[in-house]
Amino acid sequence: MLCIFTATWVGGGYINGSAESAAKNGVLNTQAPLAYAISLVLVALLYGPKLRREGFITMFDPFQIKYGRKMGGLLFIPQFLGDLFWSAAVLAALGATISIILNINATLAIIISSAVAIIYTFLGGLYSVAYTDVIQLLFIAIGLVIAFPFSLTHPAVDLERASATWLGHIPTNSIAAYTDVYLLCICGGIPWQAIYQRVLACKSIRVVQVSSAISSVLALVLAIPPIMMGIAGSAADWNATSYDGPIPIPDHMQSYILPLALNYLSPLPVAISGIGAVSAAVMSSADSCILSTSSVLTKNIYQDIFRPKASENELIWVLRISILIVGTLGTLIAIFADTIYGLYVLCSDLMYVILFPQLTLILWMPQCNAYGSLAGFLVAFILRLLSGEPVLGLAPAIHYPGYDALYERQLFPFRTFIMLIGSFCIMGVSILTNFLFFKGILPRRYDVLKCLKGRTIALRYSDKDRQLQEQDDPDATLTLKETNNGTSVI
Repeated sequence: MLCIFTATWVGGGYINGSAESAAKNGVLNTQAPLAYAISLVLVALLYGPKLRREGFITMFDPFQIKYGRKMGGLLFIPQFLGDLFWSAAVLAALGATISIILNINATLAIIISSAVAIIYTFLGGLYSVAYTDVIQLLFIAIGLVIAFPFSLTHPAVDLERASATWLGHIPTNSIAAYTDVYLLCICGGIPWQAIYQRVLACKSIRVVQVSSAISSVLALVLAIPPIMMGIAGSAADWNATSYDGPIPIPDHMQSYILPLALNYLSPLPVAISGIGAVSAAVMSSADSCILSTSSVLTKNIYQDIFRPKASENELIWVLRISILIVGTLGTLIAIFADTIYGLYVLCSDLMYVILFPQLTLILWMPQCNAYGSLAGFLVAFILRLLSGEPVLGLAPAIHYPGYDALYERQLFPFRTFIMLIGSFCIMGVSILTNFLFFKGILPRRYDVLKCLKGRTIALRYSDKDRQLQEQDDPDATLTLKETNNGTSVI
């Protein structure tokens, strides 16, 4: 379980992105490794045990039970987009590695590597990805642990060159935005089905907590080699190596720093084994990401929202088409976004501003209902879209206090602000609609989202509750842990 939990975060985007950020912005600004490790601990201590006690099978069970299958399916959209950005980060990492190995154009490398990953997943990935987590982790650990000491001690590397930049610097006017990114990674790392798939499969809560605690430490330890290689790359005199690209390495090529360090700052046998190990690990990440994202699109969006009665054969074809769509979209994002680390952080953005408050409130605030959830979803999604995103080239329509017009960036912690606004919308609209419907101020016929159904009050049913629910709304029934002792409100 340790390797499986650790491999949840440690993949192609993690190692390449950490090296890129350390080389470009310093260790202090490489926030993702520590933040995602903390999120894993929070899942093990708070969210995982809560879901296990209620007998849920997936993270989205409480949404589909309380809010209905269609509203629950709507909340899969942030998960789908997060998985899509994750896939793009992994495909960009794979393209960067292939580009260095074959010495070809970066865009061509991304297209070739993506095509291989898509075809592999389309034809046989379904049967293979389940076995690759542990192998992927071993490849990364062995390849990088062997290689990074050679990079640091290479004759072309003088760490004095990076003495003023390796730690990084946080300007006073950026402290709020810096904190915002930390909260984004910590809280945005919580609502991921990939984590709960592992958490809910454990034998006991104790196993979950111990495994997660150790895995978070292992994930941090495995971030050290790529970070050190990123620092070595920033401290290298590339003129003293066989590297024949632009010197100094421009910002848009910083995402290639890990394969560059492996290829040019290590002895040939170490370089071959290191790049081979990283390539294999990144390919493993790529096919599992594409398959996971395609599965969400097929089951939780296509079937749950549009085609509840779709046949198994239809879903298989939709899955295959989804693999092509997801792979193509991920490839386009990877080509036009010049930062692996930025994509790796971006994948948790919508998870933080939309899904984190939704998951937290549905577990700990029983008054929440589908109207509040829908209001919070729409408000948070629209505000986030209007706030802009430099990684995707989206200019902001809303300029928050302290907006930096010169660099076109928000210095205000706008993601946390949007998350809080969304939370207040969920709570406020839920309390208001509950009052209006339960007091009879609004007639029951206006309850289009079925706020008055039993699922809005309780998530664990007695046998009688289940029978009534099936008569009222067959689409809302899911596999639950049965109890004959009333209901358990969460």
